[in-house]
Amino acid sequence: MCKVLLNSIEKVKKFVNITSNFETDVFLKAGRYVIDAKSIMGIFSLDLTKPMELTFDTENNCDDGIIAGYMKQIEEFAV
Repeated sequence: MCKVLLNSIEKVKKFVNITSNFETDVFLKAGRYVIDAKSIMGIFSLDLTKPMELTFDTENNCDDGIIAGYMKQIEEFAV
């Protein structure tokens, strides 16, 4: 879907706080690793110097309006 850059502790904390309030499962992919984007420990296990791909589990009745609202909240992290 899009790429995000979380290259500081503050950015990771803010991103996780926003993402934790989002009902749908959100994942970050970095290379061959895919982690739960609501997991601060999972995010810190990745290389934060490079952008990560953001994906959603859209099988749980998540419509485009909900995703658009979420994307607006995290636009400061988009690259």
